[in-house]
Amino acid sequence: MSVKKHNFFRILFCVVLLMGLMIRPGVYAQTTDSTSTSTSATSNVASAGKDTSASAGKDTSAAAAPAAATSAVAPAATSSSTAAAPAEEVKKPIDPQVYINFFYYVLLFFLVCVVIGIIGKILRVYELTSTMQGKKGLNKNSVQGALFLVSLFVGLYGVYWSFEHHGGMAWHEAATEHGKRVDAMFIVTTVITTFVLVVMHIAMFSFAFIYRGKPKAKAYFYPHNNTIEKIWTIVPAIVLTILVLFGFFTWRSITNVPEDLQKSAMQVEVMGAQFQWTIRYAGRDNVVGKRNYKLTSTTNDMGIDFTDKASWDDIQGGEIVLPVNQPVRFHIISKDILHSFYIPYFRVQINAVPGMTNYFQFTPTITTQQMRDKLDDQNFNYTLLCAKICGAGHYNMQKNIRVVSEKEYKAWLAEQTYFYNDDMRKEFKMAQSTNNTNQTVLEGGVK
Repeated sequence: MSVKKHNFFRILFCVVLLMGLMIRPGVYAQTTDSTSTSTSATSNVASAGKDTSASAGKDTSAAAAPAAATSAVAPAATSSSTAAAPAEEVKKPIDPQVYINFFYYVLLFFLVCVVIGIIGKILRVYELTSTMQGKKGLNKNSVQGALFLVSLFVGLYGVYWSFEHHGGMAWHEAATEHGKRVDAMFIVTTVITTFVLVVMHIAMFSFAFIYRGKPKAKAYFYPHNNTIEKIWTIVPAIVLTILVLFGFFTWRSITNVPEDLQKSAMQVEVMGAQFQWTIRYAGRDNVVGKRNYKLTSTTNDMGIDFTDKASWDDIQGGEIVLPVNQPVRFHIISKDILHSFYIPYFRVQINAVPGMTNYFQFTPTITTQQMRDKLDDQNFNYTLLCAKICGAGHYNMQKNIRVVSEKEYKAWLAEQTYFYNDDMRKEFKMAQSTNNTNQTVLEGGVK
């Protein structure tokens, strides 16, 4: 029965190997065909260019009629090529290299399994030979204990490697004042948890090796120890209490802003909706006008209540532009479902909840250009994201953020438009006249 099983796996491995070998020539042929096709197309274009230039050189006066005909045909050719372009994009085949990579890793996996199986068979033969010769075979407990030690060192190196590489990829300087406090809390938590991780793994894996089963060793039954129970109950409780209080007071210092600082900060309202962010800047009065969901329409997407004159100078922002080193207070709302206002580099994340307004106030300290220079990436931009999975278009719910100087901010602000534009004025006046008419009818009916 075992022979049949081994034969089955050998046959399966050979089949997969042959499939991989069969796919490779086809891929190379397809690549060669595409290369030759592009080369021939290039040569055709070049020859056409030569013919055209030659004909133009031979007879300049007779070129007017062909030129007119060419210009007459050009729009049709252009439109046909334009219409064909999307079709080519849709029918674009999957890169054959994907299949090559897939089968490569499948074959590599089978190869590793074969090597492990061979090592196991060698150890089994050695053990049987030692038993036939009257010698002691391998102590499996010692082998497993040694494997635990190897796993310990490999795992600790993996922790170091993760900090060294992934830490550098994910960790960047905070671009806000409060971000430094959040980073300090994160570092303290990381240091404590990493210390516990390393110490506990050293203890567990070392114990598995030191107290492995031995022929003459006798296990010691150790059912209970009150001192140890107290230590591993009280110490974690104290550490967790410190971390919780640290987080509580840090969050309180960030969110509980004095009232005078709230009013002096720049006011910006952000509304989340599937799947976009809508931005409203307070006008010259630095007061965001009232809104009412019942007033939502195609022209009044945010449902702004224009009976409140504070909303007349509110500014519509296509992007979020903030002056550096100036406090800004965000009013965060949602039009439909739960979203999350998340700016990683600003260390900002708070939910946008339907029916209520959340607030988050912070001060940006690093301009976009300064951060680009720090990261050596001139294409970098701060980005507002949604941190709640809110539907099929969740991935696309982004808004660009620029932190600039005061002068650049004022220049940008002067170019923006008001929510209370001509179309909105017409709609508002029509709504008012309708309301007045209805009020008159009601009063006449009462009389």
